[in-house]
Amino acid sequence: MTREGTPRYTVPGLTVEDGGTLIELLQQRLHSLNDLHLTLKHVHWNVVGPHFIAVHQMIDPQVDSVRAMADDVAERIAALGGVAHGTPGALVEARPWKDYSIGRADAIAHLGALDLVYTGLLEELREAVEKSGDIDPATEDLLIGQLRDLEQFQWFVRAHLETAGGSLITAGATTEKDAAKQSAS
Repeated sequence: MTREGTPRYTVPGLTVEDGGTLIELLQQRLHSLNDLHLTLKHVHWNVVGPHFIAVHQMIDPQVDSVRAMADDVAERIAALGGVAHGTPGALVEARPWKDYSIGRADAIAHLGALDLVYTGLLEELREAVEKSGDIDPATEDLLIGQLRDLEQFQWFVRAHLETAGGSLITAGATTEKDAAKQSAS
């Protein structure tokens, strides 16, 4: 790398500057995905209550898919000439969000908090799709596929939080703890 974020080479058809822009964008996605799969595993281990088995079993396939997404992002970074920083220290240093805040709790409380996690992640991913689309259709395509899958995972979570009237029991919650509290009520 000639300077942080700018590779010495990149894929044919892109400038090294554009490659560097994509690497920086993808690195943040890698941090988000690594954090998400650890958070999902945390939820998997710490759910209790009458919905335990349904949520416990729903989460593991999401973990596996998110880990595969992280691998795809890391490999795209490498293909673009960058270094995929996947260590815990790099993640903690670079992330603008705080750790997931719910410990052992009712399954529905975890899902309420997890809904907010997915919302934040999906909002950032949509921005990344838009930015990458201006530079590289291959990177944009990778991110669009992940967006579709992650939106489906959020739908699975929200199915447990939706009332018969079609509203979410977490409506208006702004923190994980608030969402968990509203969900457990």
